[in-house]
Amino acid sequence: MNAPTPERKRFPIARFLFRFAKKARRNWLDRHQDRRNFAIHMIGIPLAFAGLFAFFFLPWYWGVGGLVVGYGLQWIGHRWEGNDVGEWAAIKRLLGLPSVAISPRFAKSPPAISAQSAQPE
Repeated sequence: MNAPTPERKRFPIARFLFRFAKKARRNWLDRHQDRRNFAIHMIGIPLAFAGLFAFFFLPWYWGVGGLVVGYGLQWIGHRWEGNDVGEWAAIKRLLGLPSVAISPRFAKSPPAISAQSAQPE
């Protein structure tokens, strides 16, 4: 008689990483809802990463230029959107300063509470 095989847990780390990536992507998309901001990030992010790698293979000014221009484009996009750049928002939160994570015009408003449901029965 064959003994039943124990049920295996399949790739728990991969499941965790997938859930984390899915949540991070959703958060990023929530913070970049303006089309101009999204489009300019598609240019600025690769440019900033290219600047980072240029430090190792090209003269230093190419690396600085790539980082400054790429990050500057992202900053302009967030000004259009009306929220803080991600890194600055995190620093502001650590320092206890007010920050705008999602632009007020794109923020989901909480459901309205009617006067009738607000009163206890």
